[in-house]
Amino acid sequence: MPPTLAVPNLPIARSFDAITRRPTSFRRMIKDRVKALAQAKNFAALTTMMPSGQPQTQVMWVHCDDEHILINTEVHRRKFKNVELDPRVTVMIWDNENPYVFAEVRGRVVETITGDAAVTSINALAQKYTGKDYAPQIESERVVLKIAPERQLVR
Repeated sequence: MPPTLAVPNLPIARSFDAITRRPTSFRRMIKDRVKALAQAKNFAALTTMMPSGQPQTQVMWVHCDDEHILINTEVHRRKFKNVELDPRVTVMIWDNENPYVFAEVRGRVVETITGDAAVTSINALAQKYTGKDYAPQIESERVVLKIAPERQLVR
């Protein structure tokens, strides 16, 4: 049996991208400064890839847990269809008080959450941003995109 190589403080890759052969899943924590921006009342720009390869960007409400950026949308929307085809995304969160302070998180959608948990999430986001529950009619099904970071940059 070959000896085990111990590499301290590096995430463990769970799977590899078939094209790039790079690890696709890491257990990386959200950096404190990214978390502070995502948990405050700041907006984010979510960029996904259209089937044609053209990027698509939308301004979104945002939140996070310790390991994921969280974006809430609906399953009929183009951004959700895009991440079903290509889970790679970029999320830029800027400080509403000083837009020159921002975080860019590149990563992949590693999980989606639907049902009551997604509705609870959109109501919590609406409370955060508007002080009220989510008012617009839900056209299809709410879904939370859990984005695992592969690269985090804070300026």
